[in-house]
Amino acid sequence: MTSPQPSTTAEELRGAGLRVTAARAALLETVREGDHLGVEAIASGVRDRVGHISLQAVYEALHALTAAGLVRHIEPPGSPARFEGRVGDNHHHLVCRSCGVVADVDCAVGHAPCLTAAQDHGFSVDEAEVIYWGLCPDCSTASPASTALST
Repeated sequence: MTSPQPSTTAEELRGAGLRVTAARAALLETVREGDHLGVEAIASGVRDRVGHISLQAVYEALHALTAAGLVRHIEPPGSPARFEGRVGDNHHHLVCRSCGVVADVDCAVGHAPCLTAAQDHGFSVDEAEVIYWGLCPDCSTASPASTALST
């Protein structure tokens, strides 16, 4: 018995009900190979793969891929929007207060939505978004003057 082959980017786009274009495929691959990329970095990665693409086209494709559940949009307060390919597991993020680097952290407790609200006000909670703030290892070992700005 053979194991199933991983689906191609085109098959994933079709499976999500999206039209397959070179730009969408390049964008999805760029996001998945990156690490919490901003729009400019994504646009640059797509341009490296397929040539010219407008920033507006990148935004439209990101919106479509996010709506289809193929890409996750995160926007920590005070930071630009970022996108990642890790979807469907309700993981959380660590954000460095100094340099802005973002890292994934698995669900805080148990299964999604990971946290039980003290009051749900009648909502049926299906997701929790948690952002842990602090200093990354590089910034933690930086000079005391630079870390004093974060407090």
